[in-house]
Amino acid sequence: MKRAAAARKVAEPGAAGRGGAMAVRGGRVVAIGGGTGLAALMSGLKGRVGAEIADLAAIVAVTDDGGSSGRLRRDFGVLPPGDIRNNLAALADDSALATRLFQYRFEGGEGLSGHSFGNLFLMALADLTGDFPQAILTAERILRTRGRILPATLASVHLRGHGASGRVYEGETLIGRSGEPLVGIELVPGSCPAYGPALEAIGAADLVLVGPGSLYTSILPNLLFPEIARALRETPAPVLLVLNLMTQPGETQGLSALDHLAAIEDHVGPGLIDGALVHSGTVPEPRLGPYRAEGAEPLQVDRAAFAARGIELVEADLLAGEGLVRHDPEKLAAALVARLSPR
Repeated sequence: MKRAAAARKVAEPGAAGRGGAMAVRGGRVVAIGGGTGLAALMSGLKGRVGAEIADLAAIVAVTDDGGSSGRLRRDFGVLPPGDIRNNLAALADDSALATRLFQYRFEGGEGLSGHSFGNLFLMALADLTGDFPQAILTAERILRTRGRILPATLASVHLRGHGASGRVYEGETLIGRSGEPLVGIELVPGSCPAYGPALEAIGAADLVLVGPGSLYTSILPNLLFPEIARALRETPAPVLLVLNLMTQPGETQGLSALDHLAAIEDHVGPGLIDGALVHSGTVPEPRLGPYRAEGAEPLQVDRAAFAARGIELVEADLLAGEGLVRHDPEKLAAALVARLSPR
């Protein structure tokens, strides 16, 4: 039943879009991921909260072990705050100021060098409230965010990656720097429970978004929790995979759009994803040079292969107008709310 209902929702947006905002007013959207991709998505969607979107929630990976987040995690035994910080800044009422403040990194000072203000802010709130989820809630109130941030788990968990060579990579940082095709990742320990409110958000959603972001270090770490995978299979909402514009050296070099879907199914089985959102156009050649020098290429989409798998392919112009090859948050938000159909 879920597959049929979800397929109809993805394929039939009805009166959604610029001319039909009233038809989608009040929808509940959940986005799953991490890194800069999820924050960019949140920054676009937050402008639709109160109109097309009634409730916006980000389920965030907590496996980061590098930089300031990694140091705080090792020193204080807390969840890595980096991706949570990025999404707080993106969802803040005054995101320009919050981004500048939260992303500010101390360049000197014993013990401070390399830390971001936002990470230390969350650490202070966690210490004051005695509870990391309460620290997030307090930060949301202070910043007047237009959405909620939910960690995938409250447990201390890290990633283990397996390369095609047979080499094992311990931790997200080493996985991202592997420089070889990855054949699998796993959570360590593998028995950690997912965060209850995250599961509740998926169950109540009208649209669930997976990505954009790094496949192995931002997206899959959330889906590896059995309860999250089960919630995605059971939700009557359509689950849409938001694919990156480019491949990523060290993680997805040489992989097509369909390969991304196959990697998800290899790790957590079929039946999670109902549709995929991809960029409909090309990337201007002058903007590709720096990426190709690092081994990255535009993501290739085999439309016939998606159709054969029964996966709805949603295409839209998603490219930012200049500079880095990235999603335009507003274009992304427009394409996604057009797929939103509240229950």
